[in-house]
Order: sequence, then C-alpha cells, then structure tokens
Amino acid sequence: MPETAPPPECPEIVQSLIDHGQTLATAESCTGGLIAHSITDVAGSSTCFLGGVVAYSNEAKMKFLDVSEETLIAHGAVSELVAAELAAGARSAFESTWALGVTGIAGPGGGTKEKPVGLVYIGIAGDDLLEVARHEFAGSRTAIKKATANAALAMLSRQLT
Repeated sequence: MPETAPPPECPEIVQSLIDHGQTLATAESCTGGLIAHSITDVAGSSTCFLGGVVAYSNEAKMKFLDVSEETLIAHGAVSELVAAELAAGARSAFESTWALGVTGIAGPGGGTKEKPVGLVYIGIAGDDLLEVARHEFAGSRTAIKKATANAALAMLSRQLT
C-alpha cells in the first residue's frame, strides 16, 4: 500500500493547536474516521487530538454524541442540525477546545432528489461558535469522503488563523 501524506493543512493545524494549548475531537459519519486519520498522521498530534467517534448508525449518534432522536426524525441523519449536534456532542464528550462533525451521503447509492449523493454537512464547534457548512461533492465514494475530510480540515484551519 503506498504511503500517503496528510492533507497540507494538517501539520499547520496540529502545530497551531499545540501552540495555543488547544485540543480537537471529531464526530464522523460519512468519512468513517478519515478526518481523525488525517490528523493522527501528523507527528505530535497526540498532544492535541483527544479522539473521535465514527457514528455511522443513528443509534450511535444518539448514544455517544447526544444527537437528539427528534432531530433525526424531523430532519434526517444528513442535515444541518445533525452536523451541528455531532460537533457539539464531540466537543462535550471529549471536553475539547474544537470539534468537527460530519454527515453526508458518500454514495454510490442512498441519494434522493432532496438529498443527492455527494451532499454533506460539516459542523464545527468551539468557544462561542457552532457553525455548519453545506457542500455537494461529485465523484466516487472515496473522492467524496476525501473532499469532505479536506473541507472539514480547511474549515478548522480558517478558525485557527
């Protein structure tokens, strides 16, 4: 298996978190741990990365990350509110400075007219911040997962600068 480097912003993210005495946690659904993997590929990340939860099922989202059943029923797992609750839940569970929460449809199946394959929501939680971005990515399942992880890391990077 060829070795791959973490996304370009990862070393800078890790260094910024360390420099500021801050920490990060993740709550991932459609990316399956790819964000956590990208961060932990950076030497020294154990100083700032507290952990992550891959919550693929709705039950796991509710049990481990405090996503409300009402939100899941009313809006579905792939929604702005679930991304926000994932980020807030990870931040609370790990008591981290920052948390990222992602949910989406990586495909190739599972999409609908209202929620097509490639639709993702990325949430970020920090002190006095809970923000969600909506994206629609194209390509294979792997490409969508990578694009989502990269967009989440870029979102965090913008907050750290």
